[in-house]
Amino acid sequence: MKKIALIGSTGSIGVNTLKVIETHAEKFRVVSLAAGNNVELLLEQARRFRPAVVCIRDREKAVILKSKLAGTRTRVVWGDEGLMEASTHPQADMTVFSVVGAQGLRPLVAAIKARKTICFANKEPFVIAGELIKRLAKEYGVRILPIDSEHSAVFQCLDGKKTSEIRRIILTSSGGPFRTLKMKALEKVTVAAALNHPRWKMGKKITIDSATLMNKGLEVIEAANLFGVPVEKIKVLIHPEAIIHSLVEFIDGSHLAQLAITDMRIPIQYAIGYPERLDSNGLPRLELSRIRQFHFEEPDTAKFPCLELGYEAKRTGGTMPAVLNAANEMAVGSFLEGKISFVDIPLRIEKVMKKHRAVKKPALGDILEADRWAREVF
Repeated sequence: MKKIALIGSTGSIGVNTLKVIETHAEKFRVVSLAAGNNVELLLEQARRFRPAVVCIRDREKAVILKSKLAGTRTRVVWGDEGLMEASTHPQADMTVFSVVGAQGLRPLVAAIKARKTICFANKEPFVIAGELIKRLAKEYGVRILPIDSEHSAVFQCLDGKKTSEIRRIILTSSGGPFRTLKMKALEKVTVAAALNHPRWKMGKKITIDSATLMNKGLEVIEAANLFGVPVEKIKVLIHPEAIIHSLVEFIDGSHLAQLAITDMRIPIQYAIGYPERLDSNGLPRLELSRIRQFHFEEPDTAKFPCLELGYEAKRTGGTMPAVLNAANEMAVGSFLEGKISFVDIPLRIEKVMKKHRAVKKPALGDILEADRWAREVF
C-alpha cells in the first residue's frame, strides 16, 4: 500500500486525487493533507481520510481545525513550517503537489531531499527551477511523475524510450474559449468569459492561463526541463477536441499519442499508481466512433503572445522563467480583480521580462529572489 502526502488537497487536482484514492482504497492511504484557506473542505477531508497531519495556511484557521478535530489522532499544523512537515511526513512514500504558484518550490525540494516519490500537477516549480529539481532528484534517487495531462501523455509515450530517439514533443491545446475570436474582440473579454473553459474544469488561475495560452508557454518550459530536450524540439498544436493529450514524434517518422477523455482522474491515477496501470472504475470510456474527426491547427501567437513569451523565457534561461511565471501570476491576479484588461496580460508580462537581467546558472536563492523582484516591479 502506498502512503501519500497530498499538498493542495482542496483544489481541483487535490479533490480528484482523493477520489482516485477512495476508488482504490486497498492500494493507497493518506498520511498528510495540506490546503490553503478552505477550512470546511479540509475538515471534511480530514474526517474522511483520517491523516496523521493536516496543514492549513492561516494560524486562526488552524485553531478552528484543532477544535473540530479534538479527540482524533490527526495533528494540525499551519503556515510554511507546517507545509514543509506535511510534504515530508516520515510515513509518506509519495508526495503529490498541487499548489498554485511558486509557493510549492521549497516544500517540493524538501520532499525530494526526504526521498519521497514526487507526483506534481503544479507546473511552476518545474518552470522556474526545473534544472535544479532534476539535479536534486538524480542526487537523491527520486522518481518524478507528472500529473498535467499533456506531460503525463508525453511521459507515457516516452516510457522506455531514449531521449536521442525524439524528433519532437508535440503538446496539444484545446485553444481555450477565445480561439475563434478576432483580435479586436479580445479587448472586451470579461473575467466570466475567460473562466468559462470549453473542455476542462480547473482553478481560476490555470483557467485564465489556458485562455491566454500562457498555460502552453509554461508547459513548453516544463517539458524541456522534465524530458531533457531543447526547447526547439517542442511544438504546440491546437486540438479543439482535447482527446489527444500530446504526441511524440520519433526520428524514424513514427508518432506516438496518448488519447483519453478529458478527466484529470486518469493522469492522476496513472501517476500515483505508476508503474501499475489501474482500472478507471466508473469513468466513461473513450468512444472514437462518436468523435469521427480530429482537428489540428497552428497557434496564433499574434492573438496569444503569451505562448511565444514562454519560448523566449526558456531560450534566455537562468532566472528568466521565474520572472515570466511571477509576472504572469501578478497579471492574472490583476485581471481577475478587474484592474487590467485581458489583452494587457501579455503586455505587462513582457514589460517585466525586458527589465530583468537573467542570472544564467541560478541557485535556489537566485530563483526565489527573481520571483520576488518580478512581483515587486510588476
